[in-house]
Amino acid sequence: MHKKIIINVSDHETRVALVEEETIAELFIERKGSRDITGNIYKGRVQRVLPGMQAAFVDIGLNQAAFIYVDDVVNHQYVESENYFNCDNLELEKKNIENQNEKTIVKENIENILREGQEVLVQVSKSPIGTKGARITSNISLPGRFLVLMPTSSHIGISRRIEDDVERNRLKEIVLGLADKSNMGYIVRTAAEGINKEKIAYEMGFLKNLWCNIQKKYQTAITPSMLHQELNLSLRAVRDLLIQEAEKLVIDSKKDYDSVLNFLETFNPKLKSSVELYDGKEPIFDSYNLEGDIIRALKKKVWLKSGGYIVIEHTEALVAIDVNTGRYVGKHNLEETILKTNLEAVKEIAYQIRLRDIGGIIIIDFIDMEKKSNQEKVFSALNEAVTKDRSKTHILPISEMGLIQMTRKRTRKPLSRLLCDPCPYCDGEGYVISIKTICYSIYREILRYAVDMTGNRLTLRVNPEVAEYLHGEENRLIPGIEKTIEKQITIYPDVRYHMEAFEITESL
Repeated sequence: MHKKIIINVSDHETRVALVEEETIAELFIERKGSRDITGNIYKGRVQRVLPGMQAAFVDIGLNQAAFIYVDDVVNHQYVESENYFNCDNLELEKKNIENQNEKTIVKENIENILREGQEVLVQVSKSPIGTKGARITSNISLPGRFLVLMPTSSHIGISRRIEDDVERNRLKEIVLGLADKSNMGYIVRTAAEGINKEKIAYEMGFLKNLWCNIQKKYQTAITPSMLHQELNLSLRAVRDLLIQEAEKLVIDSKKDYDSVLNFLETFNPKLKSSVELYDGKEPIFDSYNLEGDIIRALKKKVWLKSGGYIVIEHTEALVAIDVNTGRYVGKHNLEETILKTNLEAVKEIAYQIRLRDIGGIIIIDFIDMEKKSNQEKVFSALNEAVTKDRSKTHILPISEMGLIQMTRKRTRKPLSRLLCDPCPYCDGEGYVISIKTICYSIYREILRYAVDMTGNRLTLRVNPEVAEYLHGEENRLIPGIEKTIEKQITIYPDVRYHMEAFEITESL
């Protein structure tokens, strides 16, 4: 599958699109002043320990306190021992624990591990979303091109995308040999396939030095403070997408183009030929027909080619996706029509989940199918469709109610939260009060207002649509009020008024 990365850089934001077969598959946006902090490492201070939740709040210098669960706390905080990491010879000193070959992780209560006021070294695993603060962990990981260094673990893992057993064993032996004295863990990334020992050793040394520098900063930095910042969005795209998946990168900023080339000069000079500076007259996203797909990804209703459609509804606890036949009536029988609509919806649902970066719990309500074999076809199709997704997903079989429950790992805001705000009219409820209801509210308010009036005339100022409705469909309402209160009412339409707002004043 042909993949390329399109990067649009401006003074206020950077947008990165992963394009597969001329269709945008993933979109990443980083705006000035709201950079994604996932992967950043901080020196923080514990604010509150919550035994009932087995979690703690930690001040890392953000507006909201970050939170950490007990399972994300490394037992025996390594940062409190000056001798645990020797930055001169880059060797870990073994601690006085039972197992000298592996770090012992003992299940303990949070109150036995952390205390209020304690300084901790933590990394952001999930950026703040909505009213929730950042989720953090003391299990640090430092990603490179070929390896991910895990200083608090001794586990050696190989990317599942490297399928050849001989190659997996070769890479594992290389890493085990190089990491013998360090007692630190590593994950071998997909890009390491076929790479020689010297390059892996070089990156291992680079990551160890990076970890050493972070440790040194921790000893002298104020609390709270940031010790290490992840790469900017453009360079993360190079590291995680160009090196791993895509064949080409096109960018429209000369400054960032040079930055990408400098980055590749250090990590993979061969890929410099895959980077292209865009110099077209029209905006780069327009040139690749991406803007339409982005706008479509913000709509609640998404139409299918057959005439059916899906509805994507975000709630506080989960995301609900409903499948409907819409205008599609089929050709033979109802069961066949339903199956075809569901199978078409499967592809669109998997695509929209990935593009919108929907995470957490997802409930999909497919159209009811009577045949068990058809249900299995839809379930299998969905499992196959999500294989392109780099985020971890877990899907349960179709229930008796025709629902599929799935989860998808969430690390950042979904596209709708990033690009949209709650509606100022409905305050995020999804509905506004109907014009008819507003007119009846006006009726009751005029009755109240007229009680204390001394004059014979009053003025009603409303939104133009409400004024039109009062003169049209509800044209009997105002004459009825005038008869009841025995006063004359003059209506003034005013575009400055919210649909639900109105003002009643006594005329002179």
